Amino acid sequence: MEDRACLLTGVEAARQAQAGLTLFEKIWAMHRLAGIDATTALLLVDRVLLHERTGAVALKSLAAAGRAILAPDQAFVTMDHVVDTLPGRSDATRVPTGTAFITATREAAAQAGLTVFDLGDLDQGIGHVISPELGIVLPGVTLVCPDSHTCSQGALGALAWGIGSTAAEHALATSTLRVKRPRTMRVTVDGALADGVTAKDLALYLLHRLGAAGGAGHIVEYAGSAITALDVEARLTLCNMATEFGAFSAIIAPDDKVFAYLKGRRYAPAGAEWEAALASWKLLRSDDDASFDVEYRFDATDVAPMVTWGVSPQQGVPISGRVPQFAAVSERDPRELYDRALAYMDLMPDRPMIGLSIDGAFIGSCTNSRISDLRRAAAVLKGRTVAPGIIAICVPGSTQVRAQAQREGLDRIFLEAGFEWRESGCSMCFFAGGESFGHRQRVISSTNRNFESRQGPETRTHLASPETVAASAIMGAIADPRSMV
Repeated sequence: MEDRACLLTGVEAARQAQAGLTLFEKIWAMHRLAGIDATTALLLVDRVLLHERTGAVALKSLAAAGRAILAPDQAFVTMDHVVDTLPGRSDATRVPTGTAFITATREAAAQAGLTVFDLGDLDQGIGHVISPELGIVLPGVTLVCPDSHTCSQGALGALAWGIGSTAAEHALATSTLRVKRPRTMRVTVDGALADGVTAKDLALYLLHRLGAAGGAGHIVEYAGSAITALDVEARLTLCNMATEFGAFSAIIAPDDKVFAYLKGRRYAPAGAEWEAALASWKLLRSDDDASFDVEYRFDATDVAPMVTWGVSPQQGVPISGRVPQFAAVSERDPRELYDRALAYMDLMPDRPMIGLSIDGAFIGSCTNSRISDLRRAAAVLKGRTVAPGIIAICVPGSTQVRAQAQREGLDRIFLEAGFEWRESGCSMCFFAGGESFGHRQRVISSTNRNFESRQGPETRTHLASPETVAASAIMGAIADPRSMV
């Protein structure tokens, strides 16, 4: 596959050598084709990802207009959003129009000559999981997808952001998009996360400190010793929740961990092209004298396992904490939002989070469904059993993750503990497949959003790490996983 972005020309490399540029500014300069006004440019788009919930709309609209896809080898389609995840699945879903989405996307993608990761394909899975594991996303590329969590892929040093169906059509037809340049923000986290504290906890901690609108209009670069200590999958988790932070996207400078992760992946460069790409990727970092519009610094030792209490990802506390009084959150939460969240979640101020009874537990989503997530959850579950009456479900993020977990025997640990073991897909992150938890059930979930009715009719969702979800499923109530290892 010809790659138009991972191999830099001499001019582009020279641009990156300029002093005072952020990582984002370097990638922006590499891809800027023309200025439209003082704040907007036409950018080259290297990769387009589609899924069946919106893919058919974009592809059929292009076909109806008689427009061809400019670079079909740079566009990829996966079935992930509305697919059923029960073993033995087919095109049938519990969404009334779900089957039509799947079949229409399959047909339109085939007619356009696109690569499709279909049901039954060994590479099928959630777009933001399979793109890194296949090497579709690479350092320095621009990548778009009609999904707000496309920002996950900035973890590998790419400029990746979510778009709508109409923008997807334009990107497919022209390999370009008109983009308003975001402001820059750097969030530096130094020190070391304590044992039992994860990237998910860090993401929830930052939301707790800065709020769900804290990154609005910005591209967020995560930096610092605590960030470089994270493995690639943990970085994907952190960048995933930049959209909950209100950010345009997130990015982390690629390093040796990223390069080792990508080497040998199907769509990554190989041979001489790998060496050339590697040389260019090593230039992808913010200059020492680069300036950002906004800067924040945090100490990783302040972060504890987190859990949300309300209906926004910003409404979180350390798991050993209590539901806050209004005075503690008044600078961030309006009184109406605070009162509504308490009423919806059926909670009172000062109620301890530990010991709060739950009805269900879910491990999955593009936030926390990779092999490292399942390994950590399995370590908590091993030799233990889910509490009576708890609905516990694990949905691997990709078919590759599922197969790897089964090779390691993790599926047996989940099943013997009382979890359902599913096929890959988005599943009950937002019950797009038509499946949901019950009316007003209280659920602890490794997903990214705890909005009202996100996982079912008036379902009450508490966000946490996979370890916390596993520990809580065992106890039948919100539990600190550190007490179970």
